Amino acid sequence: MTQEHHPGQVIKSLRESQQLTVEALAERSQLEAEFLTHIEEGYLLPSLAPLMKIARALGVRLGTFLDGESIPGPVIVRQGNAADVLRFTGSGAQKTGTLDFYSLGASKHDRNMEPFLIDVAPSENTAPVLSSHEGEEFLFVLSGAVQVTLGRETHILQQGDSIYYDSIVPHEVRAADTACARILAVVYAPF
Repeated sequence: MTQEHHPGQVIKSLRESQQLTVEALAERSQLEAEFLTHIEEGYLLPSLAPLMKIARALGVRLGTFLDGESIPGPVIVRQGNAADVLRFTGSGAQKTGTLDFYSLGASKHDRNMEPFLIDVAPSENTAPVLSSHEGEEFLFVLSGAVQVTLGRETHILQQGDSIYYDSIVPHEVRAADTACARILAVVYAPF
């Protein structure tokens, strides 16, 4: 689980295959063209919310940015062999991520859910930066503790705790203290 994957290459390829300019994709996704260019060139890592807007604008599932070859049957991921890591900042965009996503469903043909193992590193930001997107999220804390800000409420989840919420509500997930945490997350985003 050490190889880093960057969605910018896939976004650019899909955009070009649909003969879209960066400006056209920006208009469709309601994101800034400069922001999209920085993502495509690998200078910025988007949070999950803008990535979902880009997927919708391109008419693809979120998982398209993670997938290799699609297979029709079940996908089995053995311990320590989750798909490439995708680093997100959790909110906004920056060069290094605080959330490392390991896909547990990559290559599953026509999936409707996105299951991930997520390593949550402590954040240097003091105030939560909330984001939202269509769909639902389920989080289960495997180790450590996470702070989930959901609208105006903040919840501290310890190992064994879970939360299920509508992701249209502005939210942020971060480590609850100075230690890393690991969560199982299932994201559903309507296509």
